Amino acid sequence: MTTYREPELTLDEPVLVIVPWHDDVVDRIGYDPRSPYVETFWLNVFGPTSTWILRRMVTGLDEYPGGYELDLEQTAGALGLTFTAGASNPFARSINRTIMFGATQPVPGGLAVRRRLPPVSARHLQRMPPYLRTAHQLWQRRTPATEAQAERARILAEAMLRAGDPNDAVERQLLGLGIPPITAIDVAKELTTRPPDAA
Repeated sequence: MTTYREPELTLDEPVLVIVPWHDDVVDRIGYDPRSPYVETFWLNVFGPTSTWILRRMVTGLDEYPGGYELDLEQTAGALGLTFTAGASNPFARSINRTIMFGATQPVPGGLAVRRRLPPVSARHLQRMPPYLRTAHQLWQRRTPATEAQAERARILAEAMLRAGDPNDAVERQLLGLGIPPITAIDVAKELTTRPPDAA
């Protein structure tokens, strides 16, 4: 049986080309990597070094939206690390964590970086300390019925239905993506019971 492994980036050059990762769904509903949401919840998933690297890469994309070259020695030094070629040093492992958890992906000649991150998944929440899980529930309850939250849920649900997901799985998947229960139930019912010609 072959074990699946995430792609690993080997840092053999002193610079890494950074380009934006365009995702129509996540770009519309996600959180900026420098936001309080990411600092509070995604930090637990990525770890501090990977979070800071991601923040720096996204800040670079603010200045150079089409892409740019990231100086690896300078970036590692700014984070208190040393850059050495390869994939087994702490700096390279931190970049590879951003790949492992879906914030970046290798592309020919460089790395594509998300400018916005999706809500943390239920799988990640289950591994967090109880106080963080409680904080996430409170975060969701603060604005449970805003139109922005409902629109976020609709975008996700429509993407699921277009991808062929069964109607009865939409509500469960919305909950798994961090959509508040009331909103998930309402949006799933709205989209899965509408006439086909209204899609």
